[in-house]
Amino acid sequence: MRWLNQYLSPSDLTPEEADHILTEAGMPIEEHKPTNDGDVILDVEVTSNRGDCLGHIGIAREIAAARYTDSRRTLQMPELAKMSFGAEIGDELKLNNSVPEVCPLFTARLIRNVKIGPSPDWLVQAIESLGQRSINNVVDITNFITLELGNPCHVFDYDKLAGHELQVRYAKDGEEVNTLYAGKHKLKTTDLVVADANGPQSLAGIIGGHDSQVDEGTTTVVFEMATWDKVTIRNTGRRLNIRTDAAFRFERGIDARTIDYAAKRAVQLVCEVSGGQLAQGVLSQGSPLPEEAIIELRPSRCDVILGVHSEPTEIADLLNGLSIRTEIKGDVLHCAIPPHRSHDLLREIDLIEEVARARSLGVIPASKKISVQIREPQQSERAVRAMGACLTGLGFYETITYSFTSPSKGKMFLRDGQENVAVDDDRRKAEPTLRPSVLLGLMYSRKANQDARAEMPGGVRLFEISSCFAQKSGTRDSVERQQLAMLADVPFAGKSAKHEEIQHSVRVMRGAIESMLALTFGGDVRITFTQADPVHQGYNASAHALISAEANGKTYELGSVGLLSDQAMKAEGLTGAYVAAELWVEELIAPFPPISRASLLPAYPGIDRDLSLIISESTPWSSIETLARSQSLAKCVGYEMVSVYRGKQLGEGKKSVTLRLHFRDDERTLRHEEVDPQMDQLAGAAKSTLGAEIRS
Repeated sequence: MRWLNQYLSPSDLTPEEADHILTEAGMPIEEHKPTNDGDVILDVEVTSNRGDCLGHIGIAREIAAARYTDSRRTLQMPELAKMSFGAEIGDELKLNNSVPEVCPLFTARLIRNVKIGPSPDWLVQAIESLGQRSINNVVDITNFITLELGNPCHVFDYDKLAGHELQVRYAKDGEEVNTLYAGKHKLKTTDLVVADANGPQSLAGIIGGHDSQVDEGTTTVVFEMATWDKVTIRNTGRRLNIRTDAAFRFERGIDARTIDYAAKRAVQLVCEVSGGQLAQGVLSQGSPLPEEAIIELRPSRCDVILGVHSEPTEIADLLNGLSIRTEIKGDVLHCAIPPHRSHDLLREIDLIEEVARARSLGVIPASKKISVQIREPQQSERAVRAMGACLTGLGFYETITYSFTSPSKGKMFLRDGQENVAVDDDRRKAEPTLRPSVLLGLMYSRKANQDARAEMPGGVRLFEISSCFAQKSGTRDSVERQQLAMLADVPFAGKSAKHEEIQHSVRVMRGAIESMLALTFGGDVRITFTQADPVHQGYNASAHALISAEANGKTYELGSVGLLSDQAMKAEGLTGAYVAAELWVEELIAPFPPISRASLLPAYPGIDRDLSLIISESTPWSSIETLARSQSLAKCVGYEMVSVYRGKQLGEGKKSVTLRLHFRDDERTLRHEEVDPQMDQLAGAAKSTLGAEIRS
């Protein structure tokens, strides 16, 4: 509290008053920590967008802006005294910032004739009150400035810099930096460093270097203050697992326009505590400083959002108190955003939030009743729920799996003309690739069940509706689609699955797909399974089919079904055999809800006739169905497959498929002799078209 009160007038703020003001401003106090000397430390909860409050002056500014307290305070910024300069830097120090896109501003000053020693009591007390260890008078000032203004800075021993130069650049692959207290680290070309002529001397924005540190033998200091790209600093810190106060602040953003004042304040204190003399001139390189942003604020909009009226003059007073220079121009307020708030005040709504905080969040009226509008589920949501309920009822378990996989596994499930989509994030390590198929997640889950020896009667069945990702080969064009993936065991009794056991599991999977499509397409849907080459290496080359459906005069390409390939199972460590399916959700739900067609029950009985065809094993049911439909049999109102028989008496490579046809007349009862010609017609067509024999 003593440190905080240095920036307030009157300087008698109590912990209780600070707690009240900051809590009302949306920064609650986590804890009051009494110190041994009678002071109190406040643990303030600062949101990630308020990097300006990671220093005492930022908190003091918030307290001074409060207009609802009995005793108002003003912010007292430290004054910069006039300094006497020594000889100009000249060619004594060289600077080269080759990466202004990620280092918008880098500044360096030279301080000669410093005497390194213990820090004065006020400085030791200040930094140790917040748990930091006093090192020496010059280094302690850099830590003090970080805690006072929120601007991290660093000092180098001038005589330890090879070539007396500083290079701001990306690291070279394999370069090594020896940090102050985090050890040595090998660097990548995505890491930023501050180097001398020989190599890296600090990890930019994160931690200084051991080899150029200021110690008792230092007589000339290079003082550095800069700002860095938030994402670059965050990625390097996470990759190397180094967390520092400096990185914490840079990751939240520091405007380059705040550096001049902070650096002048810092070198002034360095000269005071060390007796050094600041060289004339500053080395400064980077991008042009950003222009001052002006945001328009409508008082009428502020009233609507907050639910309470605020006079334009009151709004201007509140925002000016927060260092947001505000002018009233007609019905609109023109608000100039100060540099320390440039990262979080971007729109009108952000300024309205500032008005609410400055007035106190407590003035916003709270209603005892909240009107809630219940949104009806969209058709797509209803369709997905229906599919999930259907599959669950058929014994499938729904999974939720990760969207990442290894590059090698992902490659197996890529379709023609596609590449893996990878993320540049070291946290993913061995799995930086977005999955091109949801089947990869199901296989991972099945492997976990296999390792746990989890079994189910009839085999484990899994499904998931989620996104899969790929990108077009040779481009950066990404492809993201919603996919329904299904995976079912092939239960078998022996050492390996027999043909009949595999066929049974394929029929089970087909039945599940047909049941689900009946819900989304309706009962009139015609589903076709066409044997084809696999769409990717995840399927067995000899057991794969494309799935399509016809409904409402349209054809829908739904996806594919087949056996998992040995290569895919080996990559995941699966044993046994599995039937898998991949269906595109947008095609599945396109016709939902299905059109309901109601009709009167038949007034007269119909006649059912069976026709058994002995055909080649390779002839699919779809060929028989197409043939029956093409004959346009009189009085025929439907047909279906009854059974498939295989036996030695049929001959090798043969099967018997029994087709049941339904005949009916809406005006009278049919006689058997009236349907005999139709049966003969179909039998003849089957013989000539399919090479079938008629089985009696």
